[in-house]
Amino acid sequence: MSFKQYFLYQADYQHWANDVLFNALDRLDDPARNSNQKLFFGSIHGSLDHLLFFFRKWDARLKGEAHAEVYTPVLHADWRELKNALRQELRAMQRWLGSQPESFFDGKLEYRRTRSDEPQSIWVRDALTHVFTYAALERGHISAVGSGLGAPFPDMSYYTYRREMGEHLENLRKGSLP
Repeated sequence: MSFKQYFLYQADYQHWANDVLFNALDRLDDPARNSNQKLFFGSIHGSLDHLLFFFRKWDARLKGEAHAEVYTPVLHADWRELKNALRQELRAMQRWLGSQPESFFDGKLEYRRTRSDEPQSIWVRDALTHVFTYAALERGHISAVGSGLGAPFPDMSYYTYRREMGEHLENLRKGSLP
C-alpha cells in the first residue's frame, strides 16, 4: 500500500471515529457537554472545537497556506454546527489528499509555527501521522470523560473500523451479484 492510500484510509477512519464518538456524546445534554472537566480545553465541546481548529491549522500547512488564525474558543458554540464543521473539514482534507500526487507524501512540509512564527520542516507523512494520532488521542480523552458523564463508551478502534468497512464492502459485492 502506498503512503497516499494509507493516509486516505486514515482520513476516512478519522471521519468514522468522529461519528462513533458523536453518536455516544449525543446522549448527553448541552450542559454536560459544556461542563468544565479535566480536559486540556475544559469541556467536551471545547475540546472538539479545538480539534476542529487543529485540523484547519494542519490542513492550511499541508496546502502551503498561511494560517493566521490563533485558537480562540469557541469556533462553533452550537453542538450540531460543530459536528458538521468537523465532518466537512475532514472530508475536504480527504478529498484534497486524494488529489495529491504520490510524490507529495514523500515530500517535506515547510511551515511556520502558529505563535512564534518560527520556520519548521517536517516530512509530510510525519505531519499526517501527527495529525491523525493526535486526533485519536483527543477522542480517547473526550470519550473517557463522556462515559464518566453517562454517555456509552464508544468503540473507535481502527480495527473495528476496518472490520466494519470490510463487512460493508462484502455486502456491497453480494448485493451487486446477479
